[in-house]
Amino acid sequence: MGEVMIPFLLRAIVAIFIISINAAITGTFTVFRNVSFLVAGTAHAALAGAALALILESLGFHVPVLLGGVLFAIFAAISAGYASGRGKVGRREDTNTAIAISFALSMSLAVLFISMVREYAARVWGLLIGDLFLLSYSDLAIMFITTLLVIAITALFYRAFLYLSFDAEAAIASGVKVGLYDYLLLSTIALSVVAIMGGVGAILVFAMFVAPAAIAKRFAKSISRVFLLSFLISFSSGIAGIALSFYLPFSPGAMAAVMVSSTYFVSVFVKK
Repeated sequence: MGEVMIPFLLRAIVAIFIISINAAITGTFTVFRNVSFLVAGTAHAALAGAALALILESLGFHVPVLLGGVLFAIFAAISAGYASGRGKVGRREDTNTAIAISFALSMSLAVLFISMVREYAARVWGLLIGDLFLLSYSDLAIMFITTLLVIAITALFYRAFLYLSFDAEAAIASGVKVGLYDYLLLSTIALSVVAIMGGVGAILVFAMFVAPAAIAKRFAKSISRVFLLSFLISFSSGIAGIALSFYLPFSPGAMAAVMVSSTYFVSVFVKK
C-alpha cells in the first residue's frame, strides 16, 4: 500500500467506526420499534431534500445540501409517524404502510428534482452511491457531530424509547407522552440515517443500518448485548469490506453490505 493511500484508508476506518455506532444505537431501536423500512424511506427522502437544495442554489439561495437532506428526512419520518397514528394506538402495520407511501413520494420527488438540476445531479447521486475512500475531513466532522447529537438524544430519552419500542400501550396507560417521544425517536433515526449516507450511500444504508441489529437480536440475551453485538457486526463487516476492496475491484461499502446481509440469512438458518 502506497503512502498516498494511508489518509484515505484512515478516513474510511473512522467512517466505519462512526457508521457502526449509529447502527448499534438507532439501528437497534429501528429493529426494536419494527420500523426498519423507515431507513430506506428517510434515506431517499434525504435525496429529494438534497436535490431541492441544489434547485434553490441555482436560483441564488444558498442552502447546504446536507441541511436539505436532513430536513426532508425528518419531515418524512414525522409524516409517516403522524399518518400511522402510532402515538395513539401503536398500530405497526399502519406505520409500515405509511412509511412505504412516504418512500414512494420521496423517490418521486427525488427523481423530479434531480431532473430539474441535471448539471448538479452528480452531487446528489454521490449520496445515492457513497464511497468510503472519497470522504473528506469535513464529511467526517459532519458525521461525527451528528452522531454525537444522536448519542445525546438517545441517552436522555433511552428509557422512554425502550418503553415505546416494547410496550407502547403500557406507556400510554402510564401517562407517557407517547406521541412526542415517538416523533423524537423517528426523527433521531432519520438524522442518524442521513449522517452515514455519505459513507455507504442511500442504497446500502439499509443493509448497514438494519442487518447488524437484526442479527444481534437473534443471538444476544440482553438489550445491552444487542447494542454491543450490533456494533461489532457492523464494524467487522466494514473493516472486512475495506480490506477486500484492496484485492477485488469492488466498492468497500458494497462488500460490507453483502457480507452483513449474507450473515443475516445465515443466522436465520443457524438459529431458527
